[in-house]
Amino acid sequence: MEINLLVFGQLSDITKCSEMKIAHVNDTQQLIIKLTTQFPELALSKYSVAVNRKVVFENTMLTDKDTVALLPPFSGG
Repeated sequence: MEINLLVFGQLSDITKCSEMKIAHVNDTQQLIIKLTTQFPELALSKYSVAVNRKVVFENTMLTDKDTVALLPPFSGG
């Protein structure tokens, strides 16, 4: 299984890219653990997680080809 990961704002500065493929993750919790292991600065950052354009607040199961986005805090006006 492989998912598409999109990374926005200052989070892309941490990961050094704005898009990547991630394999072998079954849910958002596994994804976050994998990412914070690879990019320890993410553990210190605040962000929301969206799965297929919907922000999720709990651990969410992932399926092949899902798109997950890491969204930094933002404000609008």
